[in-house]
Amino acid sequence: MTHDLLPITRVPRTGLPAHAVVVGDPARAAAVAALLDGAEEVSYHREYRVFSGSWKGVPVVVASHGVGAPGAILLFQELADAGVRTFLRFGTAGAIRPGIADGDLVIAEAAVRDDGVTHQLLPPEYPAVAAPEAVFALQRAARERGAPHHRGVVWTRAAFQPGLLPLFSYEGAGLAAIEMELSALLVTASLRGLVAGGVLVIDGANADELVDEEATGGYDPHREVVAAGVERGAVVSLEALRLLAEEAGA
Repeated sequence: MTHDLLPITRVPRTGLPAHAVVVGDPARAAAVAALLDGAEEVSYHREYRVFSGSWKGVPVVVASHGVGAPGAILLFQELADAGVRTFLRFGTAGAIRPGIADGDLVIAEAAVRDDGVTHQLLPPEYPAVAAPEAVFALQRAARERGAPHHRGVVWTRAAFQPGLLPLFSYEGAGLAAIEMELSALLVTASLRGLVAGGVLVIDGANADELVDEEATGGYDPHREVVAAGVERGAVVSLEALRLLAEEAGA
């Protein structure tokens, strides 16, 4: 019956595992879910593709949220309504800080709230911070996997393409990377008392108009170095969920 499903994502109102990896691309959700034992597709409506299964004995959800925070926050809210209590966003990002290479992982400690939606929900002074236990679990999982990784503040920015406004209003602030959805997740988790964090695969050096198109050929997230980073990041995300579940006694 339709009243047993949540209205936007069409996921069941009850019965989902408490731990979730959320990604942008529905195809990436399927690829991460393929690493699980007993993976089953729970729902697929609009950009929201949701799977359940288990990773090393821990029941988990893998779900896609599409591009951009306004749509993504709907998935985060409905998964929380359905019983998810731990969220890790696994996505891609453009590196900002020097020394971060293509295919490396960036583990977010916090995010700049330039996401296009949370400023309509809360004053701009409200922070978007990752749960410390999520940061530590992701860092441990990355180390154990041997994945090159960095920690830092990321910039969640609603606009993907450059416009008339200058991109680097935060120049000199030491930001690690730029992406499009994480701050909406971190704010949602803080408001609801949930655990959330994020790990991002670098798919381009710097961002937008800062890319040296003559030297690099322009933005291309489909290179082998990025694909290898995505494969590592998927395992790191799932391993971090397992660590968080063990810590919580789940």
